[in-house]
Amino acid sequence: MSLAIARHILVDSEEECLNLKERINSGEDFADIAKAHSSCPSKAQGGDLGQFRPGMMVKEFDEVVFSAEVNTLQGPVKTQFGYHLVEVTSRN
Repeated sequence: MSLAIARHILVDSEEECLNLKERINSGEDFADIAKAHSSCPSKAQGGDLGQFRPGMMVKEFDEVVFSAEVNTLQGPVKTQFGYHLVEVTSRN
C-alpha cells in the first residue's frame, strides 16, 4: 500500500494561496511561510503532516498527494478547510 509524507500550508483564500506559492517559488522557505501563515496546527512543524496512506486525508488532498511529482509545489488545492499548498516529500 502507498505511503506518502507531505507538508502543506492552509489559508482561507485562493489569492493568499497563490501569493504564498509565488513567494516559495521565488526562494522563500516553505517551513518559514507555513509557520507564519498556515491556519493548520501542523504549522508548528513547518506544515509537516508526517506519513499517511490513501483515504486518511480529504479526497481533494489525497488526489494531489498520491499523483503529484515528489518535491514539487502543488496548489492551490481547494478543500472544505480552505486552500492548500502541498509538497509531497516522499512517496512509495
